[in-house]
Amino acid sequence: MKKFNIRKVLDGLSSVSSSSSSQPGNRDNDIQETLQSEHFQLCKTVRHGFPYQPSAMAFDPVQKILAIGTQNGSLRLFGRPGVECYCQHDNGAAVIQLQFLINEGALVSALADDSIHLWNLRQKRPAILHSLKFNRERITFCHLPFQSKWFYVGTERGNIHIVNVESFTLSGYVIMWNKAIELSSKAHPGPVVHISDNPIDEGKLLIGFESGTVVLWDLKSKKADYRYTYDEAIHSVAWHHEGKQFICSHSDGSLTIWNVRSPAKSAQIITPHGKQPKDGKKPEPCKPILKVEYKTTRAGDPFMVLSGGLSYDTVGRRPCLTVMHGKSTAVLEMDYPIVDFLTLCETPYPNDVQEPYAVVVLLEKDLVVIDLAQNGYPIFENPYPLSIHESPVTCCEYFADCPVDLIPALYSVGSRQKRQGYSKKEWPISGGNWGLGSQSYPEIIITGHADGSVKFWDASAMMLQVLYKLKTAKVFDKSRNKDDKPNTDIVDEDPFAIQILSWCPESRMLCVAGVSAHVIIYKFSKQEGATEVVQLLEVRLQYELNDVESPEGDQVPSLPTPGATSSSQPPAPQSQPSTSSSSSDGIRDNVPCLKVRSTPLKQSAGYQVELVIQLVWVSGEPPQQITSLGVNSSCGLVVFGNSNGLAIVDYLQKTVLLNRGIIELYGSNDPYQRQPRSPRKTRQPSGAGLCDINEGSTTSEDRCKSPTSVVTTNHQHFYNGGGRGGAKMSRKLSLPTELKPDLDIRDNSFSRSRSSSVTSIDKESQEAITSFQFCETFTRKTDSAAAPSLWVGTTLGTVLVFVLNLPPAGEQRLLQPVIVLPSGTLIRLKGAILRMSFLDSTGALYPPACEPWREPNAPNDKDEKDRLRKRRPVSVSPSASQEISENQYAVICSEKQAKVIALPSQNCIYKHNITETSFVLRADMVQMNNSICLACFCANGHIMTLSLPSLRPLLDVNYLPLTDMRIARTFCFTNNGQALYLVSPTEMQRITYSQDMCENLQEMLGELFTPVETPEAPNRGFFKGLFGGGAQSLDREELFGESVAGKASRSLAQHIPGPGGIEGMKGAASGVVGDLARARIALDERGQKLGELDERTAAMMASAESFSKHAHDMMLKCKDKKWYQF
Repeated sequence: MKKFNIRKVLDGLSSVSSSSSSQPGNRDNDIQETLQSEHFQLCKTVRHGFPYQPSAMAFDPVQKILAIGTQNGSLRLFGRPGVECYCQHDNGAAVIQLQFLINEGALVSALADDSIHLWNLRQKRPAILHSLKFNRERITFCHLPFQSKWFYVGTERGNIHIVNVESFTLSGYVIMWNKAIELSSKAHPGPVVHISDNPIDEGKLLIGFESGTVVLWDLKSKKADYRYTYDEAIHSVAWHHEGKQFICSHSDGSLTIWNVRSPAKSAQIITPHGKQPKDGKKPEPCKPILKVEYKTTRAGDPFMVLSGGLSYDTVGRRPCLTVMHGKSTAVLEMDYPIVDFLTLCETPYPNDVQEPYAVVVLLEKDLVVIDLAQNGYPIFENPYPLSIHESPVTCCEYFADCPVDLIPALYSVGSRQKRQGYSKKEWPISGGNWGLGSQSYPEIIITGHADGSVKFWDASAMMLQVLYKLKTAKVFDKSRNKDDKPNTDIVDEDPFAIQILSWCPESRMLCVAGVSAHVIIYKFSKQEGATEVVQLLEVRLQYELNDVESPEGDQVPSLPTPGATSSSQPPAPQSQPSTSSSSSDGIRDNVPCLKVRSTPLKQSAGYQVELVIQLVWVSGEPPQQITSLGVNSSCGLVVFGNSNGLAIVDYLQKTVLLNRGIIELYGSNDPYQRQPRSPRKTRQPSGAGLCDINEGSTTSEDRCKSPTSVVTTNHQHFYNGGGRGGAKMSRKLSLPTELKPDLDIRDNSFSRSRSSSVTSIDKESQEAITSFQFCETFTRKTDSAAAPSLWVGTTLGTVLVFVLNLPPAGEQRLLQPVIVLPSGTLIRLKGAILRMSFLDSTGALYPPACEPWREPNAPNDKDEKDRLRKRRPVSVSPSASQEISENQYAVICSEKQAKVIALPSQNCIYKHNITETSFVLRADMVQMNNSICLACFCANGHIMTLSLPSLRPLLDVNYLPLTDMRIARTFCFTNNGQALYLVSPTEMQRITYSQDMCENLQEMLGELFTPVETPEAPNRGFFKGLFGGGAQSLDREELFGESVAGKASRSLAQHIPGPGGIEGMKGAASGVVGDLARARIALDERGQKLGELDERTAAMMASAESFSKHAHDMMLKCKDKKWYQF
């Protein structure tokens, strides 16, 4: 009878249970693990980049803070460089308008769902104090006068409601549209598009209706003083600071200037971009002027700044901002459509001379600040990291705790790339204070882009600043004329897009792989150089295999063992691409996808091209995209692979060492029965990529064509999913970690259509190389000493190990060949291999050996010993005198599970099934709290960490559903509990999974609000005070308060207390400063209760006084009456 094993049942029930050790004896006592689950906590830290799809903007002229709202309900607040803040409205509705309570540390936002919200900016993480949701009317325009607590809300019906921003309650005072226009118009005037009070008389409110009617409303008498009509729709209105004139912008590209006391006719009509006919007729209509601002100066003419208004015959002209100053008109072209602009002035008072000094222009994909004080209106150099999306990000890597000399080195070469011609003044948005960051280690983020550029960013201390930009496309010819365009491209757009980055911080070697099946190796130099001829290697990497058959098959073909060098490769680099050997029917062969430039290349200081490697077309088949890439400076090798095979290149000798198909890598160890395919037949996808859901993808039928299918007419094939025969593809970048996923958007996650089990392989799948790791380790069970080796992982969960025999360092290294030998070692896991790493006998990370950086262009007079390979110091290295014992551990993580293998015995000592229903997208071995763990991000949105080497689960948080391939393509973990991903096409989100960092986050974040004195109000002057010509004040409390105006209808709007109030603070008080916060809350509540008690006491006293008065009156009345008179 079969023995019943309860343990197996329990393991089957729990998907997070770690499997038992596969060898007798528990090894927990060998290595002391210090990381515990209490060391982990997940939270967002900072968001960098340009706000995605901006929709509104506001500026506090006293605090000098800029706020930007977006179409998805997020808010970004900017102070001085390095002071940024991100917050989000829960409902995700678009922000239509923002208004600061100037110098109060508060902001009001109006959303497209007809709600308004009051944000408290006096805390490091702003929170909503109050919300008000309108039920019956749609909000179109809002206005908050300076130093007022009454907020005007204009609606689509043409009415204006008034909100008390302190209590967020509606006043009973309402300005109805029919009362405002009365008989001046027979039709409805349209939505309210403008509200503002007269700068010199707060009792007069100027209301602009869309149809072209403007009303000056007297708040006290509750009637219209004047009505101004024009037969073109109004887009915006602006006052002259003296309150005697205002200007309107219209839909026909005209501006009308009105004297307040002359409503019959406008004082002046200007069409800034209209052609003036000679016969005195109206100028030709132009595009609408969407916004105008009218700002005065003490010395000189006023400024009129406007957006739009160009004539209709300027087809193809870029969006413009027009600045009119006196007789001069400057038209400033913008790169993107204008969303909004604000003119920054010296004073916050609307009745003072404005003195404009800059214009902030919010574009769809950029933020531009123009200096109005300098001739030519130069722009300010933008200090914020808003250029992440300059070209779409296609991949990214994050390195924390880098060598300390790296950032200064990158900054020094990057500073030479800066543009000239910026304004010499300081950046005008300068509010807030930096946080007291306790992080002292350097952090670098590298982003690869669709145009082939690579950017290095300094990400230290919660900030982000671009250090250096590398343009990889410079090594290729960019001839794009239809006549001479070589029709060998495998992508229609962005042929230079970066797909994979491999960087060694110690040696500063950089290797990039692009979508056109090219690899470029760069070395770092602080000196300029010139390359007469770009060194080029062309590699034929195309192997045809039959369908994979079950490993249980009887026949296992005996294949030749891969040799040290490839007979199909030239021993020396080619300076030019080999000529295309086309047959009579025009089949392409030996042609690379891109043409390397033949002219000399000037190499600026920074990253300089060492070698270009290109995969070529083979018998009419384009090369497969590269799915994995690795570089090792100690060995001088670059290795890359795709769904066809593997190539190892010696970049010092510029030779190909190994070029083998995947089936040949296995040799006689191949667990699958595979045979060369003949004849060709249609087949399902190659090492395919995950397409961006939001960027549109083809159907699975179109996407999943064979890498070797016959080219058919009338079908569009997609490369990387695998179109063939010169077919084009739009940019769909592959993910090296996944072979063939099916996207299932119904549950916001990805699900597999195939089993990842290596025992039941889908016949429609094809193996591809997914990961590499160089290390000095034990490659065979019989090894007594560690040797340089290369570990290779594939999509079918196989790990192959190769031994690297390196010549002695120095001159011999450049003359003798490197020999690559298969070790015969083969390790199997479920799912594609994502990451491999090695631990020493103490459990410390055992990094690959690397060459320290030397200036490559310096005179070569160093000692021979300087050329010796140097290992980066690790915490504890295994002793060379140890006998053969388990003194190294290989940690291998696949899409489904993780294993720890003891070396050299190759026993699996720990195994953990990470996920059963999903798959891992990104895995990294990271250092944290002087220990090491494995961090994983799954397609179902879970972030997990596992201890090493025992693979105990330490953290498992359902962080975010993977709704977008951008997240999968850019998510990466790094040391010290940090990670990042691209949350939108323009923004980068950083998160932490470290408890320490979560606790110290408040200290690290900058402060937006700083106590600043409000400037003094302008002096009215003797004569204005004497004759009443100055600003008229108004007691709004008396007009709008409940005692006079009454209560508003309850059904009109619903008040919602925000989490930023006392109730919200209760929940937030459970952190590190909980006691203090609780004490403060208790004090606030006590104050609130005392206030209520005080009010009740006052009411009781008033009641008692009233009773006393009535009693006295009664007593006087009854004083002289007899008892029978009652």
